[in-house]
Amino acid sequence: MSDPQPPTPRERPATAASTSAESPWPVRLLSLKMSEYISRMSPVWVEGQVVQLNARNASSLAFLTLRDTDVDMSLSVTIPKRTLLAMPAPPGEGDHVVVHAKPELWAKRGSLSLAARSIRAVGLGELLARIEQLRSVLAAEGLFAAERKRPLPFLPARVGLVCGRAAKAQDDVLVNARARWPEVLFEIREVAVQGGNCVPQVVAAIAELDADPRVDVIIVTRGGGSVEDLLPFSNETLVRAAAAAHTPIVSAIGHETDAPLLDLVADVRASTPTAAAKRVVPDVAGERAHIAAARTRMSALVRARIEREQSLLTSLRSRPVLTTPTVVVDRHADAVADLRRRLRGRLEHRLESASHQLDGTVATLRALSPQSTLARGYAVLHTHAGEVIRDPAQVATGASVHARLARGRLDLIVDGAAPARPSAAPEPTPPRRPVAVHTPRPTSETEEE
Repeated sequence: MSDPQPPTPRERPATAASTSAESPWPVRLLSLKMSEYISRMSPVWVEGQVVQLNARNASSLAFLTLRDTDVDMSLSVTIPKRTLLAMPAPPGEGDHVVVHAKPELWAKRGSLSLAARSIRAVGLGELLARIEQLRSVLAAEGLFAAERKRPLPFLPARVGLVCGRAAKAQDDVLVNARARWPEVLFEIREVAVQGGNCVPQVVAAIAELDADPRVDVIIVTRGGGSVEDLLPFSNETLVRAAAAAHTPIVSAIGHETDAPLLDLVADVRASTPTAAAKRVVPDVAGERAHIAAARTRMSALVRARIEREQSLLTSLRSRPVLTTPTVVVDRHADAVADLRRRLRGRLEHRLESASHQLDGTVATLRALSPQSTLARGYAVLHTHAGEVIRDPAQVATGASVHARLARGRLDLIVDGAAPARPSAAPEPTPPRRPVAVHTPRPTSETEEE
């Protein structure tokens, strides 16, 4: 019986894109591939802040942790001790440095680190120049514009406070604010106010307080310190986080001479933590004094107004029209009586003139009336058909005619007719007296008088 053959080793995919669930890479192979890939990278200059440094060990290497100043991310760095000893001033924890290092992956643990060949501290002048450049960029974006500043509430229900742990700045704000307004409430967030953890912790605290609907205003404060200690408050990430907040922010960083970029983007800048407390809450004693003074001024104004109105009322009551109210009526009553008298006289004159005119018209009508002619002895002859007889030729002998008299009528029979004599002149007709109709034209009151 032949011996069993050893298993043939399974072939692994050559590239990551060739792997599958049925043909995967083992962890050791992935680490080896990553290590080979990273080893082909060129050395790179990296900037960060030293947060841990261990140069006292038996090895020839010093170990340090380099943290990003904007986000909470760090890398381990190894550097020969002789390189640090050759520097005039070796860097310490908290310093900003740039290192020239080559990335390395420790395949056994899968951890990435940097093998530094040289290190250089970032000078203060260079840091300040970067801050000045950032200031120009943020100003061009309008983050420092006055129209973006929001007014502080007169009496905040709750004040958010971002400060250091057990810091004197915290006591300054709390003591002074409660001395001015004992009922004020605080929502406190203690954070790192310098070093590598400062920026992420302050940004997180501002975001948390800004999301709290009970908080009406946020104070970000810390005491004085060196320029390097205050650098986190000029960090771009922190400044933009403050600009994006919807709650008004008061910046109280350092002393009067300190001017981090947070002061420029904040809604209110306070020179000290004590000044911030005074800006945020009103002084209860001062407000009560203002109220008392306002009440005194209001009382004086009301009294002066009452006295002025009382004087005006007394003056009005002393006028003759109010002391003897009928004086105005009496004066107008005499005028009305005079007008009535004059109107009555004009009316009587008009009636008398119209009566005389009517009598004359009646007399004229009577004189011209046919009845008056008949009353003088004349008669009007007319045929049986009613035709008025003006010529004897209109009727024949023996015809019956009617004679209309002043009183009554006669029925006559024509016995004979004689024509009018040619020489005889017709009886003159008495001339008619013209009837004059007088229409009075309207006249003014002055003409009637």
